[in-house]
Amino acid sequence: MIKNYFKIAIRNLWKNKIFTSLNVVGLTIAFGVALLLAMFAIYELSYDRFHEHGDNIYMVYSEDSTPNGIEANISKSEPFSAALRDEITGVEKITRYNGSGVLVSYQDKQLGMSSAYVDPDFFDIFSFPIIKGDKENPITSESSVAMTELAAKRIFGDENAIGQTVTILRDEQEVPFTVTAIVEDFPETSSIGFDVILNFKSQPYHAYERGVGRWDVENHEVYMQLSKAVTPIQFESSTKDFTQLHYKNEIDNAKRDGVQPNSEGNYRQIKLLPYADMRFAKFSQGPVTVNRTMPYLVLGIAILILFIACVNFINMSIAKSDQRLREIGMRKTLGANKKQLFFQFWGESILVFIISTSLGCLLAMFLLPHFQLLFRTRATFEAFLNPSLIITLILCVIGITLIAGGYPAILMSRLGTLQSLKGKLDSNGKNYLRNSLMVLQFGIAILLISSTLVLQDQVEFMRTKDLGFNKEQVIAFPLNGKRNDQQAMQLIRDALEDKTNILSVSASNNILGLGKDGSRSTSVIGFEHKGRGVETHMLVVDSDYIETLDLNLVEGRSFNKNLASDSLSVIINESMAKQLNEGGLINSKINIDDKFFSIVGVIKDFNFQELDRHIAPMSLFALPNWNLRNVYVKVESKNLEKSYADVKAAWASVEPNAEFQGSFLDENIDRTLRSERNMITMIGSGSILAITLSCIGLFAMSLLIVAQRRKEIGVRKIVGASVSAITILLTKDFLKLVGIAFLVATPIAWWAMSKWLQNYAYRIDLNVLIFLMAGGIALVIAIVTIAGKTISAATSNPVNSLRSE
Repeated sequence: MIKNYFKIAIRNLWKNKIFTSLNVVGLTIAFGVALLLAMFAIYELSYDRFHEHGDNIYMVYSEDSTPNGIEANISKSEPFSAALRDEITGVEKITRYNGSGVLVSYQDKQLGMSSAYVDPDFFDIFSFPIIKGDKENPITSESSVAMTELAAKRIFGDENAIGQTVTILRDEQEVPFTVTAIVEDFPETSSIGFDVILNFKSQPYHAYERGVGRWDVENHEVYMQLSKAVTPIQFESSTKDFTQLHYKNEIDNAKRDGVQPNSEGNYRQIKLLPYADMRFAKFSQGPVTVNRTMPYLVLGIAILILFIACVNFINMSIAKSDQRLREIGMRKTLGANKKQLFFQFWGESILVFIISTSLGCLLAMFLLPHFQLLFRTRATFEAFLNPSLIITLILCVIGITLIAGGYPAILMSRLGTLQSLKGKLDSNGKNYLRNSLMVLQFGIAILLISSTLVLQDQVEFMRTKDLGFNKEQVIAFPLNGKRNDQQAMQLIRDALEDKTNILSVSASNNILGLGKDGSRSTSVIGFEHKGRGVETHMLVVDSDYIETLDLNLVEGRSFNKNLASDSLSVIINESMAKQLNEGGLINSKINIDDKFFSIVGVIKDFNFQELDRHIAPMSLFALPNWNLRNVYVKVESKNLEKSYADVKAAWASVEPNAEFQGSFLDENIDRTLRSERNMITMIGSGSILAITLSCIGLFAMSLLIVAQRRKEIGVRKIVGASVSAITILLTKDFLKLVGIAFLVATPIAWWAMSKWLQNYAYRIDLNVLIFLMAGGIALVIAIVTIAGKTISAATSNPVNSLRSE
């Protein structure tokens, strides 16, 4: 019996080669792409799930009441972790964590590497196995260093790294460290990553010693393993007295300044963030939010693509049933029952799905390298190597086969014998279902196209927005060599002095946008001013910073390198001026750490952070002997390539062993938009596939409709109908469906995009033209898809049409 079903299935599929091919192509593309998208989503959602104690690992942060509302603060002070461990029940293990870049030297090698400064509990909390060396106390000593296998390979080659001595540049001196352990290279799904790891106390002076015992200097993160006997809510509730004790001054100042407490009446609340949520947490505005939109969005697109392909299959199967009515009637007359007919038709569907699934897997394997490059992901099919996931995938395929293949099989097997033998099928229900599914198909396509257009407009708006500084003519690069920052800056100026295409050189202790080395940092300081608390971002610059970046000086003057008193001067932005809220700011003074700084200028607000934030108060300082870290070089607008080469050569002459990681500031801004660009690529690719699959179904349906109405077309031509009239007759029903899909999808797209745009402080205004364009694109593609066959039918010889009947 099964063999007979198989033979008949092969025969019927081969007989209808066009429809079989369209089904196989559509399902193959859908399965292949859905597999890649699901792989990406599962990979993203699996981040940080490999730690043995993962369910009990938390980041400790606080939610502070400020004049601008609740703000999340992840930075903690040097004594915080020890006090929390000693005073609050439930702390199993705790570690401080501060990541930075370091310069590691060994013999003639000089390598810039990422580092992590942690407490010894770090290796007990996180599952980063030590494969060589001291597995119990790898970084207990302040002169010890552990490193990953990859880092050891880069430094020592094939030599045994354990016991070797490397030097690390700290406070402008090369300090020796002994390699005590080799850490297994991180899984690709780890949020934490470093090349070398050192004791927390081994940091430079400004990062550690300056803050010892001080609760007002916060510069690192804290992670803890919570005791299984205590819940996060219980732990957070038990820290109220802790905050009242250690942050009394801050709380009293908040009350004095009229700041409103949170819903529980607290001005500062210690909170725990599950470590598995770290990758998806957003700390930029207000309370911490955990947003897994991207992976779930990708998974949703995969499901929609599969859905559209299955809708095509159902529609074509039902439409083709008209041509198999007499076959069904004859089989029923000869004694076939519903069960036998169901398995025959379902067997054909299973065969198509088996072929399509197999080809889809091959397609996914072929496209994987291109997919990884396009979406900047390391996701591989290893993401599916989980028994529960494999079972889920198999059940999904079986479920899709049952629904998409079983439904048409049930409809055909339930037809009455006389109805089948007449060769006519009641079309009302069939057309209703077919039309509904096609509306849903094109609605999804229009929704995705609309979203893509809105995303593109928003990203282009952010990319081209006037950020308040010159981003096209300024090259930025980190000072990652051995020399003192001020000394290196002077040597760079000397090397570029005779270059007419170099307009000015400056430096600061942060980078605008996202540097090529992936670095990004900011500092916030608080101080008392006229009886109230004030907070400002702190930026240390040299004297030419404002001129190099073309910042707009609204009032006062810039820094003057010939004035020694400018080391106690400050230039503020407009947001800071509004916060101070007083007239005659120029030459007025602010007191920070018992030093009085004179305000000598006010600059126009410029975007120094991500574009999803409003511009915060900013203060520029010209502090002597301060780490500047990043160089800015303003160049002529002509021949930018030559200017870049000159800057690179100048750096090579100053630090021949250090890597040059320069980029124009507009490139840095583009890097900050990487997640948005990935989202555009994902949704854009999904919309292209959705419209392509919809058109495959539309094309197949147009073939069937033309075939079913061939006699009608012939009669209409004989009685004088024009080609255009017949073409409109054949296409208007399909175009109506696209119109209905547009009316259904547009409000949903408008609502979804409005919600998404709320994440950005600076955003476009939604325009109805965007959605009209999406509908127009879908309409034009639909017309092009069905035009060829309908025009061909309208221009054919009516005699042939009538003869075929």
